[in-house]
Amino acid sequence: MTPPRRTRRRPQPPPAPQPPRSPATEAAEAAEAAGTKGPGDNPERLYSVAGSGDGARAELDLVTLIVARSAPPVSATPEQAAVLRLCTAPLSVAELSAYLRLPFSTMTVLLTELITAELVQARAPIVRQALPDRSLLEAVMHGLQRL
Repeated sequence: MTPPRRTRRRPQPPPAPQPPRSPATEAAEAAEAAGTKGPGDNPERLYSVAGSGDGARAELDLVTLIVARSAPPVSATPEQAAVLRLCTAPLSVAELSAYLRLPFSTMTVLLTELITAELVQARAPIVRQALPDRSLLEAVMHGLQRL
C-alpha cells in the first residue's frame, strides 16, 4: 500500500472588488430572491409611466413595428428615452413591452404619447403573400430546366 501524496497549499489571491451597485439593482435582486413582484409591477408606477393623458390611444397591436425618428430629447422620461434608444431598428410593440417589462396597455399609452410628439413612427407589419407569384414560379421552373 502506498501512502497518499500530499500537495502544498498555495495562498489564493484575494477576490477582485465588485463595482458599486445602485439601490434599484439591489431592490430588483432582493425582489427576485424573495419571489415578490418587481418595481415595474406596482400599479402606481405604471400610472406615472402612462401619464395622465386624455385616454386616447393609437391603434396598435402586438406586431405593429415602431421606429424612432430622432434621438431622445432632454425632456423625455426614462421610459420614453429607453423606447427611442431601442427603436433605432424596427421593433414590435410586444418586443418593446418585454424589454421594458411593461404591460401592453401601458406600452400603448407610452407609444401614443411618442407618436403624437412625432418622435416615433408606427408601421404595419410586413405581410407575406399566402401564394407566391405565378411568374416567379415559372422563372424558377425554367431556370431549373436549363440546368
